[in-house]
Amino acid sequence: MSETATHDDLTRRDLLTPTQLAERWGVTTGHLANLRQFGEGISYLRIGRRIAYRYSDVVAYENEHYVALN
Repeated sequence: MSETATHDDLTRRDLLTPTQLAERWGVTTGHLANLRQFGEGISYLRIGRRIAYRYSDVVAYENEHYVALN
């Protein structure tokens, strides 16, 4: 870890907001909210009223749903 990086900086980088995930996947934040409401999609953290997605969970979910064409 560099001298200027703090634990909070690393934590913020490891968490994605619904807006960041929606941009990454090309969907709306409403779509992500619907997935959460119906217990589908990716695991998430609820901290107070805020929602966050762990980057490692996002990558794992993407890898699990990767469709390789032969």
